[in-house]
Amino acid sequence: MNTRHLLGILTASLLFSGAGTARADVVTDWNGIMQSTVATSNAFAQSRSAAITQLAVFEAVNAIAKRFPPYIGTLWAPAGASLDAAAIAAAHKALVALHPAATASLDTAYAAGIQALPDDQSRLDGIAIGEAAANAMLALRAADGSTAIVSYVPGADPGDWRPTPPALLPALLPNWGQVMPFGIDNGAQYRSAPPPALTSGKYARDYDEVMTVGAVNSTERTQRLTDIAVFYASSAVQAWNPAARQVSAAQHRTTAENARAFAALNMAIADGLIAVMETKYYYNVWRPVTAIRLGDTDGNKRTPPDVSWLPLIATPPFPSYPSAHASASGAARAVLEELFGRDGFDVDLTSSTAPGLVLHYTAWEQITDDIDDARVYGGIHFRYDQEAGGRQGRQVGMDIVRTFLRGRPKCEE
Repeated sequence: MNTRHLLGILTASLLFSGAGTARADVVTDWNGIMQSTVATSNAFAQSRSAAITQLAVFEAVNAIAKRFPPYIGTLWAPAGASLDAAAIAAAHKALVALHPAATASLDTAYAAGIQALPDDQSRLDGIAIGEAAANAMLALRAADGSTAIVSYVPGADPGDWRPTPPALLPALLPNWGQVMPFGIDNGAQYRSAPPPALTSGKYARDYDEVMTVGAVNSTERTQRLTDIAVFYASSAVQAWNPAARQVSAAQHRTTAENARAFAALNMAIADGLIAVMETKYYYNVWRPVTAIRLGDTDGNKRTPPDVSWLPLIATPPFPSYPSAHASASGAARAVLEELFGRDGFDVDLTSSTAPGLVLHYTAWEQITDDIDDARVYGGIHFRYDQEAGGRQGRQVGMDIVRTFLRGRPKCEE
């Protein structure tokens, strides 16, 4: 159990906003705008929009700054083009295309940002390169499989996923593991090893843990762990972007460095979710609420059933193994450790799902530890889901580190 972090009182704020001011430049400003814009979508759509937007910003800024190897590499920027105008235009263009319902608020933010810049050729050139970068990214992702329809039929054998109470919703996004990734080769590249057998001791131990501490009426779960479970009942995009903004600002990173950092972070989160959904639907493992209610069918004498058991957090409508939050967060952590170091910083996170609380962290590992506890104590994952998801996510994140951040081609791996 992780007990290293502080809980405090804070006024309610937007999803996982930073508790303090973390403004460094227009790249971080528009990263915050991106975060709030995508928040109404599901976690997977959020990650796709975030990666497209932040890669468009990177491609635009980098075409001018020429600091790093490009992602697409087809853009040319005239000398003197405004980095700020390019970043604003790229983010705005991408977000309006991806989230047209937010056009009015995005247009307002765009106008305020652009009008604050000198009205000259530099601004015009920056806008042009930003819009070109967004258009290039949107075109690249237009047929990425995110809207594909994939046939899926729930299983009926012990261990198989099937719709979970109380809503009994159909399986969500069985196509997502086949979506074109942003950095890794394909969704199956880092497929997790098989989960523990239903008759194994590992399965029985993890079953007992989630049954005991993850129940909606558990007396074994502390208030702090209840708070953690509720706090992280949201997406990885909402958790990790504000954390990165705070550390970036504290380390005084440049506009070009921030553009690259947020692109890498959101690529990793998006690819972590693609990889985990491929594994989830490959193994098709039942959720704790199903497993516990049908504990007398799994062939394991150490898993007594509870036919009325319900988790603290509503169970997401897709297979359990491995944890999506763990995979996305493991990928995010690998990238952020490469960019900013493992520890020695101060990050304060708040969440609209747990108003009045602030979590304080000094190392990326502390965040992933809390997320692992949150999913188990929330009753929606076995501990082995978290462990496998974390391993998978680190593999995805290190792939992004090797290829995007360090610029090594795949053939050198």
